[in-house]
Amino acid sequence: MYITTRDKGNRVDTSEGEIIFEMIGCEKNQGGALKHSVAHVVIPSGCSSLLHYHPEAEETYCILKGEGEIVVDGKKYPVKSGDTVFISPLEKHQIFAHGTCDLEFIAVCAPAWTPECSVFL
Repeated sequence: MYITTRDKGNRVDTSEGEIIFEMIGCEKNQGGALKHSVAHVVIPSGCSSLLHYHPEAEETYCILKGEGEIVVDGKKYPVKSGDTVFISPLEKHQIFAHGTCDLEFIAVCAPAWTPECSVFL
């Protein structure tokens, strides 16, 4: 068993302004999970993730706070607190934060995310 919090996660700040707290994953200090990973993602209003896809991993976003838009394979969809988004392998996706507050969500990847499993476009 492994218990953690967002603030104990490995923090990654992207060039686009996205803040990723890797909480559960392959690394021993992240629980050593192999079949899935969990991250808490914060995107400040007006910022976005980078456009990317995962060759093998399925990804699910559970929106906790805020509102925005996700673009999947060129199609735009609004998202808000309470929504859950499933992204299949190979689907090109990017999420944008709109409104007055940060967009926050939990991202779950299966199998567990590693840096090699994201292809940035």
